[in-house]
Amino acid sequence: MEKNRQGLLHIYCGDGKGKTSAAVGMAVRAAGCGMKVLVIRFLKTENSGEVEVLRSIPGITVPPCERTFGFVFRMTEEQKQEAALYYQSRFEAAAKKAVQGQYDLLILDEILASCNYGMVQEQSVVEFLKNRPSGLEVVLTGREPSENLVELANYVSEIRMRKHPYQKGIPARKGIEF
Repeated sequence: MEKNRQGLLHIYCGDGKGKTSAAVGMAVRAAGCGMKVLVIRFLKTENSGEVEVLRSIPGITVPPCERTFGFVFRMTEEQKQEAALYYQSRFEAAAKKAVQGQYDLLILDEILASCNYGMVQEQSVVEFLKNRPSGLEVVLTGREPSENLVELANYVSEIRMRKHPYQKGIPARKGIEF
């Protein structure tokens, strides 16, 4: 790991498949170079195929998703409020852990959707990004990043869907889409 390396901000966004996969690839690359990686997942469950493999790689920490709430559009207002409290506290704990644990790379998977749905306050993410340790590299994934986040980013990679099996009624497949 380089001393005094400037940590940059990456955004993987868009409606196409591969945002989380790109972030996972970066986590593996960083760990392979001896970096400490923290992966925090939002709006997801424990059944995604990459989770156990990432946890088995030295240098990568993936805390469990203790609670799941299902799709936001199916939640009642009460469930949305409960989920927002959970995800906001998850973000705050992640920010604290990233700083205290002296991580080199922090991946906030689906944080953009969490902000867009009001589950995480975007302003708290912006404040963290502006005040994070100078060497902390950060990756945000999800759809439709705000202009505020795009402005802060050093990399913005958009993954655009041109064709997807879901359009033909083929559901997500274990090991491929999750």
